[in-house]
Amino acid sequence: MSLPPFGAQAAARRANRGGPRIPFLTAAPKPQASPTQSPFLAAFEEVSEAVESGSGLPTIARAAAHALDASVVIVDSASSVLAEACLSPEDKRAVLAGEGATDVLELRVAAERVGRMSVRARGVAPDAALMRIVTTLIAQEVDRAAGPERASEAAVGDFLSDVFSRKLTDRENILARAGELGCDLSGGASVIVARAKPQHPEEGDWRARVLNVAWRGVRAVERTSLAASIELGPARPRPGAGPDQRPPRPDRELVILLPGSGRELGRRCAAAVQTEMEGSLDGYLLGVALSRPAADPVDLHRAAAEALLAANVAEAHGQDSITFEETGAYRLLLPAMSEDPTELQRFHDETVASLVKYDDQYETELVRTLETFLDADGNVARTAERLFTHRHTVRYRLDRVRELSGLDVGSTDGRERLSLGLKSMRVLGIAPPGGPAREVGTEAGRVPGEEKDR
Repeated sequence: MSLPPFGAQAAARRANRGGPRIPFLTAAPKPQASPTQSPFLAAFEEVSEAVESGSGLPTIARAAAHALDASVVIVDSASSVLAEACLSPEDKRAVLAGEGATDVLELRVAAERVGRMSVRARGVAPDAALMRIVTTLIAQEVDRAAGPERASEAAVGDFLSDVFSRKLTDRENILARAGELGCDLSGGASVIVARAKPQHPEEGDWRARVLNVAWRGVRAVERTSLAASIELGPARPRPGAGPDQRPPRPDRELVILLPGSGRELGRRCAAAVQTEMEGSLDGYLLGVALSRPAADPVDLHRAAAEALLAANVAEAHGQDSITFEETGAYRLLLPAMSEDPTELQRFHDETVASLVKYDDQYETELVRTLETFLDADGNVARTAERLFTHRHTVRYRLDRVRELSGLDVGSTDGRERLSLGLKSMRVLGIAPPGGPAREVGTEAGRVPGEEKDR
């Protein structure tokens, strides 16, 4: 079947709207040069016209595919596909995988890398000079198209930072700035904190990719949501940091603002973000935490603190999703975390910090043993069973806990203070000590002892 010439594509699609979808590249003729024009100039002119028309990257990708007689895929610096012109889904997969005679060309504007273009020739390899010109044109278009998006991301990030840090506290100003970004907060809002940590080396800006994936998920439910990666919450102390080192800064968190005060909407958005991340981010540890709705936009800082607290609790317990209501007794520590995190840090230092330091230094499991003991309601036998170790070992470790912390797990006061110390550690987002014994997969090397050993 013969398809319409390149310039008549849009009209043909409008005329045939509702009919069967015909792949554009399956039989499209390569443009012919006029008697006075070389094939090189004809190909260059086609791509130039696509750029000048302002039709966007999909049209430019198709023009480039015609000009180069090749399949083309254009991706941004975060490895998200921006446009493609391939013969079939299998052809696209092969081009993205770099199979066969695929060339992968970096798209640069000055010294900045803005993406890459994968080109797989269908016949004779494209002319090198033409390839370079087309790559330059497409790089400029990718950079131009990303300009407003970058500006928008910066504006969203500044707004969320100002609101959550309480630099912006006037209700009318909050509503006005949100309105400029297309988000109506007059009915309140909820906050999501989403985390994704790669478990293997990643190329490119993987954080930007995570942001794009999470935003894509939430916009499928609520299109006026705002998302950005910003510094949020108290600074986490770094293990081994000396007094002469600069003070730690808060961690950057992927934060999503959901307009509206409905709890069901928040749960649907959180579920959509989790589903999108699970489907698009293979090999990542994921976590999605949702706050309660804040009816007044002036209280959004409280919602952000709730989502952050829930995210820290979920990470400490290995949960992939949680709401603030599901954090239980941790909610009692929210005022301390929001108003005076230094006091919470001080309590942590006075209770379990010495155990964390000891575990880090000697690769022991005092913190894990204490957590398990408290979860087992102070029962040594059940603690030993859950840890796959001997009860005498558990008792020895608990004695070391008493020696290092000065708190006895045998007393009610000691258990309460140690329990709150562990909760403070989780709420502050302080990572528990690791070591070979805590690495994924080591459980297979542990077996319960004989009945007489329990």
